Formats: sequence, C-alpha cells, structure tokens
Amino acid sequence: MANQTEEKDVGCCSQPEDAERKSHHSHKVKSSLISRLNRIEGQVRGIKGLIEKDTYCDDVLNQIASVQAALNGVGKLLLEHHMKSCIIERIQEGDSEVLTELMTTINKLTK
Repeated sequence: MANQTEEKDVGCCSQPEDAERKSHHSHKVKSSLISRLNRIEGQVRGIKGLIEKDTYCDDVLNQIASVQAALNGVGKLLLEHHMKSCIIERIQEGDSEVLTELMTTINKLTK
C-alpha cells in the first residue's frame, strides 16, 4: 500500500538516487500526448501517400505545415507540464542547473 502512495507523489520527472530520469505524467496527459502523436503519425503517412501519388507540391507542403504545427502543439503541451512540475520541483530542491537545461530545450523548440 505504501508503494502506491509513493508513486502518486512522484512528480513528472522525479528520479530515485542513482537512476535515470523518467517522466511520470498523469494518465490524462499521457493519453492526450499519445492521441495527438497518433494523429500526427497518420498525417505523416498521408503525406507519404501524397508524394507517392505525385500530388501537387503546394498541397503536400501545406500538409507538412500542418504536421509541423501539430508537433509544435505537442511540444508546447509537454513543455507546459514539464515546467509546472519537474522544473518547479527541481528548483525547490535547490537545483538551479535545471534552468540552463530548460533554456537549452526552449532554444531547440523555437528554432
């Protein structure tokens, strides 16, 4: 019973000592991310099909733009949850290096 309580208190990216960091999203957040990624996966397969059918380039490029926007949406959602849980937790624990990590990640997302 104690293990179940401890698991519920674990933050998004908490880690036990000497372990690799992992995220621990709520079922709702994880389900939303997976659902969005499944749709994006379908869109990418659709783009491949458009290219195989020699679809007009502008139409394919518009679909690519849609996929990029969808991926950006997934990234924003994940970043929001990461900042509201992992980042806050690590700052509260005195880990100021997390801010450098966060800035590096934001720079990659905004290229």
